[in-house]
Amino acid sequence: MTSPRKIIIDTDPGQDDAAAIMLAFASPGELEILGITVVAGNVPLRLTSRNARVVCELCGRTDVKVYEGVDRPMRRDLVTAEHVHGKTGLDGAELPEPTMAVQSEHAVDFIIETLRKEPAGTVTLCTLGPLSNIGNVLERAPDVAPRIREIVMMGGGYFEGGNITPAAEFNIYVDPHAAEIVFRSGVPLVVMPLDVTHQLMTTKARVSRIAAIGTRPAKVMVEWLEFFERFDEEKYGSDGGPLHDPTVIAYLLQPELFSGRDCNVEIETGSELTMGMTVVDWWRVSGRPANARVMRNVDSDGFFALLTDRFSRI
Repeated sequence: MTSPRKIIIDTDPGQDDAAAIMLAFASPGELEILGITVVAGNVPLRLTSRNARVVCELCGRTDVKVYEGVDRPMRRDLVTAEHVHGKTGLDGAELPEPTMAVQSEHAVDFIIETLRKEPAGTVTLCTLGPLSNIGNVLERAPDVAPRIREIVMMGGGYFEGGNITPAAEFNIYVDPHAAEIVFRSGVPLVVMPLDVTHQLMTTKARVSRIAAIGTRPAKVMVEWLEFFERFDEEKYGSDGGPLHDPTVIAYLLQPELFSGRDCNVEIETGSELTMGMTVVDWWRVSGRPANARVMRNVDSDGFFALLTDRFSRI
């Protein structure tokens, strides 16, 4: 029997981040969570820190330590997304303020020390938000890059364009300079772009199956999803909204749900018009070497079956 894969979840919760964290909590046989590191993104850092601990306490996982990271992008001012996630970032459910403490160690220091301590090639970084923490890790400690097993990220878009500007997906747009560092690091990368997540709609039928679980975490997740999807339903005129961040954890659990190809990806950092665009050489016309496996398609029914099954275990 293989040992669980060691992961660090880097996140900016966010209702869909919460769903990803819950999916990881529900999969202890496959995933060992070494820590949760938070970054400013969907909401400012003090709220992403709060929200990560809210999810830990909701799921009875106060054993998982939460570390606060950087509170702003590396070169730009912070852009947040309260218009999507609400003023707290986890609007939609009434929950008590967390009582578990945040760790005193900075998230960037924790990631660096963990990568140096654990055997090389054993730790996967799961990034659900802007890449500010990871960019700082790689800039401060380039020696850890070869020690990372891989980075699996939610970010970017090609066929679907952007969701915060016409050209850019939110996570990459918030800190494109950090993303540029990550994509040029040589670390194996797996990218879950909008092209995949926009296939994963939280339809009424799918949400109702989560509601039928009947547990407290499942009920709260339904309330979060119903709040979160209202923005996308209005924007896209769809039944439900796309569920982004759980794709990262689902890939670790069932990679066969996803398909894509190795591509060269460059990050736009010079033009305000296209700032944060992921320039994906899908058709391999540039001659530049591939630096990421970019996913394109997903078995949406299989994905939601996995989600529902694992949520029933919490």
